[in-house]
Amino acid sequence: MTSPLLIEHDDGVDRVTLNRPDSLNALDPALIDALNDYFESLQRNRKTRVVVLRGAGANFCAGLDLKHAMAARSGQNAPRTVTESLDSQRRIADIVMLMRRCPQPIIALVQGAAAGGGFALALAADIRIAAKSARMNCAFIKLGLGGCDIGSSYFLPRLVGVSVASELILTGRFIHADRALAVGLVSEVVDDGQLEAAAAPYVEAMMTASPVGLRLSKECINMSVDAGSIEAVIAMEDRNQVLCSRSEDFEEGIRAFIEKRKPFYITR
Repeated sequence: MTSPLLIEHDDGVDRVTLNRPDSLNALDPALIDALNDYFESLQRNRKTRVVVLRGAGANFCAGLDLKHAMAARSGQNAPRTVTESLDSQRRIADIVMLMRRCPQPIIALVQGAAAGGGFALALAADIRIAAKSARMNCAFIKLGLGGCDIGSSYFLPRLVGVSVASELILTGRFIHADRALAVGLVSEVVDDGQLEAAAAPYVEAMMTASPVGLRLSKECINMSVDAGSIEAVIAMEDRNQVLCSRSEDFEEGIRAFIEKRKPFYITR
């Protein structure tokens, strides 16, 4: 049986592939469980320093597998109470919370459809690179649901501002690659087939950073987005810089800079 999630580890980099191409990589229970298990496993993982998230085939992720969801609603194991329904809903939302909390930066390579829950996965990544074929939307409101789901109402306003976020959430309309770049939703747009090559410089730059510095930087960005004051942000930055400056990585970073070479950090 083919695994719904493929994980390839290569010298500090995990390449994680949503592997249901015949279903546009839609989220069924097996893929939801696999994503939860994987991102939860990263919390204490020191070997993985960067994650590249992608979809098999021509699409990133078309969101929830609606055929499976409708069959489940009428099956014997369908949720019968509000509590059971909330547990099922939260199982999907847990993925984006684990993505945000994991210490490794996540680069999402978005091509084709990134709809609903697939869009949410892309939003929860730290960096998004889009192929020209990318089309993303908050599909929820088109399905008789509210437009805010799986962290979309948290991430979108912070990425593109309230006006564009409201447009996307309230209408469910697609945003295509060129406009996504213009509003700051993605970092770069490239030809289809060039996503891996486009991601390589980002990965290389992150792998050149000290492991502890990279982890603390992701944490600090996420904390700063929600901080109530500049004082809180400065306190976090000061704490992180003192921690980094007391590590062996800082000494190696200084030596490498002076010697005009790439630093060599030991993963601990």
